[in-house]
Formats: sequence, structure tokens, C-alpha cells
Amino acid sequence: MAIKTRFTELVGVEHPVVQGGMQWVGRAELVAAVANAGGLGFITALTQPTPDALRAEIERCRKLTDKPFGVNLTILPAINPPPYAEYRRAIIESGVKIVETAGNKPQEHVDDFKAHGVIVVHKCTSVRHALSAERMGVDAISIDGFECAGHPGEDDVPGLILIPAAADKVKIPMIASGGFGDARGLVAALALGAEGINMGTRFMCTKESPIHENVKHQIVENDERATDLIFRTMHNTSRVARNDISRQVVELERSGAKFEDVRELVAGTRGRVVYETGDPDHGIWSAGQVQGLIHDIPSCAELISRIVTEAEAIIKGRLARFVV
Repeated sequence: MAIKTRFTELVGVEHPVVQGGMQWVGRAELVAAVANAGGLGFITALTQPTPDALRAEIERCRKLTDKPFGVNLTILPAINPPPYAEYRRAIIESGVKIVETAGNKPQEHVDDFKAHGVIVVHKCTSVRHALSAERMGVDAISIDGFECAGHPGEDDVPGLILIPAAADKVKIPMIASGGFGDARGLVAALALGAEGINMGTRFMCTKESPIHENVKHQIVENDERATDLIFRTMHNTSRVARNDISRQVVELERSGAKFEDVRELVAGTRGRVVYETGDPDHGIWSAGQVQGLIHDIPSCAELISRIVTEAEAIIKGRLARFVV
């Protein structure tokens, strides 16, 4: 048996389980493992230092799987922005057929991808932004609830409300993101109107995840309370794993600190060192509230098989018994 949805049909995968883009984590070995297990994985474009390095990473992934996979391109405001158009060109010229976009004003990127036959999944945190992306011409939406790691937006709407609210208005296929890590979440997402689930933190904690084992074990040890919301006072909220650095940032913000006052603490290079060396207190790193549902470090194949098998059992067994 398989759970078929409009999303699995759109992107040509077996299971409605997606590994979204994650800075420093979305690399070929993880993406290929997800693809080989029947899910959809995304290489994170900006993890690669140059567009040519992205081309090489895409080719490396192709040597590890013959299944569909995609690339994430996140567009964020920056003093010195990356050469987004060159990364976009690398994706198109490499023959990638599925892209996850996120961030601000992706219209030019969506237009170019669509002109080259690329399926675009846009990640957003509100119904209004989902509808805007739909008008923009994207093929699917990844709707991101407040529980998520990374940027949950500024509306603070959890998935239990956000997913059905979006499903009531969005006509194109939609996957649910933020707080998903097991079969119960998949069944709930389908019941709420989504066509699958997107998982980040859960895929960080797999055997193929290219981060230090200490960080994976920290995720297993953490519970659902072990996150902090930073940059709240700067209206650029980010959910991160709670550690010494995140606590410092929260306290500094409470004292009226500006970004310049915390810049060194939150530098992305420090977060990269966390993943490379395994010191969970060295810098800021993203993790969601779903940590409270993560209790092991399986392979991607084991994880996806477990989720789908248990989801089918819930649908056919426990839920079926309620209908008399």
C-alpha cells in the first residue's frame, strides 16, 4: 500500500514525506537517502559557497540516487546578498525539475523556473502569503506553522489552525510543515487538508544527516520546550534550539539590544561549527518543537517506512473503528 495524494502525483514520489531545505544540512547524502526511501528531498542551494559548487553537489546527488529530488532556494534580505540569479541558473542548467522557494519576493525566480518547466513549491507562514504565491504561479505550497524550526513568521499561528485555514482557500496542492515527525502527524495533516508533510528537525536526526552525532543525540535528549524564539523584537523571529547562546540573545533583546549587539553571537559560521564539531552551545542552530517527539536516530529508509506504515495502520485501524 501507498498513500497517494495530489502532491505525490505532482512531483512523482512514492510517499507524501518531504525533507525541506536546511542550511548546512541539506546535502547530497541526506537528500539521496530520502529520495531512495520514496520521499522528496531538497538540496539547500546556499549551503554551497558558489553556484558552481551547487552544480557539483547536484551531480553528487545524482550519483547516489536515480529518484526525483529538488533544490531549495531561499531569498532573504541581506546587506550583501548572494548571487541568487546565478544559483537559479545553476539549478536550471543542471536539469533539476523541482525547486522549493522561500523568503521574500520570489516572482522573478518563479517566472524563470516555470519558463524552464521546473515545478515550484513555495514555503510560507500565512494564508495570505500562500494565496499570493498561488497567484504568482507556483505549483504547490508548503505551509509552515508556528511550531517550526527556523522562521515561523510573525503571526504566531500554529499548524492546527493554519493548515485548515490555508486548505479552505488554497486550490493547489499543499504540504504541512512545522511540528511533524511521525505517523500521527502525517495522518493529522491529511485530515486537516494537506497533501503531505514537510520535516526538517526530524530528518536532521537520521543516520544520513551530515551533522555531528552529538547534535543528533542532543535533539533526542531535548523535549518540546527546548527551543527559544530569537529576533522577536526585530520582527524577524527565528526558532532555534535552546542553548547558552540562545539564552544570551533572548536576554539581550529583553534589555533592548539591536541586531548589531548580537551579530557575533548569531553568526551563521558559528552554527556551522555546531554541526561540524558537535558542541551544541557554540552557536545558534535551528530546531523545532517536534524535538519532543524524536526518540531515536533511524536511517531515512527506516523513518519514512515507519511513518507510512504506521499512518496506514492508523487510518485503517484506529480511525476506522470510530465510524459505525
